[in-house]
Amino acid sequence: MSEMVEVVVDDRSYNAEKGSLLIDLLIKEQIKVPYFCYHEALGADGNCRMCMVEIEGQKRPQIACDTFIKEGMEVRSTGENIEKVRTDILELELINHPVDCPVCDQAGECSLQDFYMDYGLNDSKISIPEKVKGLKKVDLGANVMLDQERCVLCARCTRFTDKITHSHELGIIGRGDHARVSTLPGKKLSNPYAMNVVDLCPVGALTSKDFRFKQRVWFLKTVNSVCHGCAKGCNIYIDHNKMKYQDDVIYRFRPRRNDDVNGFFICDEGRLSYKALQEERQKKMILKHKEIFENEALGAFQRLLDIYKMSITVLIDANLYTEEIEAIFDFAKKIGANVHAPLDVYRDEDFHDDMLRSSDRAANSKTIERLKIETALPTKSGLLINFNHPQSFESDALVNFSTHQNRNGDLILPMATYAESSGHICNEDGIDQYCEQALHMNDPVPTVIEWLEKVGS
Repeated sequence: MSEMVEVVVDDRSYNAEKGSLLIDLLIKEQIKVPYFCYHEALGADGNCRMCMVEIEGQKRPQIACDTFIKEGMEVRSTGENIEKVRTDILELELINHPVDCPVCDQAGECSLQDFYMDYGLNDSKISIPEKVKGLKKVDLGANVMLDQERCVLCARCTRFTDKITHSHELGIIGRGDHARVSTLPGKKLSNPYAMNVVDLCPVGALTSKDFRFKQRVWFLKTVNSVCHGCAKGCNIYIDHNKMKYQDDVIYRFRPRRNDDVNGFFICDEGRLSYKALQEERQKKMILKHKEIFENEALGAFQRLLDIYKMSITVLIDANLYTEEIEAIFDFAKKIGANVHAPLDVYRDEDFHDDMLRSSDRAANSKTIERLKIETALPTKSGLLINFNHPQSFESDALVNFSTHQNRNGDLILPMATYAESSGHICNEDGIDQYCEQALHMNDPVPTVIEWLEKVGS
């Protein structure tokens, strides 16, 4: 068991693991210390020098990311001396940095902006005839754009490709003022997790080609959710915005830290899956290829239930929320239907890797298994009621509850996506996770549970 010791930071006592990094304690206790190069997933690098603190008994300030905790240590994170040191270091960072915040995608969530406001440099002591110029709009590949002039050489991106993906596409070339991040000769940034370098970049040097110039971050609303791209259940932020008179729109997914599931990262495919979530949505009720109103749809559904009451099969999509699956299961019991949720269609061995991508592409297949719902293929039935399952099977009549278009059926009823409702999913490791509702549409389509309530009323 690790030995715990007592340390004092800014005259307050804390317990911490002996030999652990001081900066981890400061981050955990939300003691504000600036840093660029340190990241909990990447470890210490010590090149930015911003995380300087004063330690009793030391002649000069020390960087917190390379200071190990020991018994009785006394630390000062604030004060005139240490703030002067940080101001001087920040001035060096800003010598060649372009003042293009008004057009930078990182504006509003930029560490350099935040630190400037904390340790403001109103009058620089350094004058140079001309800033060193770097390349702009460098296409690194894999949906990532580089602006070399904005880079503070924190080396987070290069360490990510070295330590996390082990793909080694990025490096720092040149020396002194001309040092810059670049892809290595003959390589493009092309690994399945490449877009994580955009999140890791503390400034606007690395930006997403997908999000570039789409929205200002201060307009975005953020909710906590879970990626539905596979059974891993990576935690995400959904960033969305509802412009005046327009519908709510998702602009990006970002990874949300969960040490038990995905750590700090998500795969690029999951990150970009928000697009398909909003494209080709099924929003109209269709009966025999004709658009109808809700009362007509409910009447037609009830007539089909009455006609085929002795031969009904219900299909359940394994991406639905647990609450939705349970409600469908109860509904099926009430009408005497057979319930199936075939899972083989979700298997994708080519997608699987040793990091965060599961070969099970269903977000909630664990709940299907937990409820002991039949996963074998159903036989032909009189009426097939499909709750968004990707397969369809032979039947005399078909009712499709669908989030997206391109579905056949005697009756097609639109249903809300997971971003338009809330609920739980259980990942492949048996961890139940809650997803908040992100989108509030001007003309919302019913959720599964709302449809079942309408049918039963």
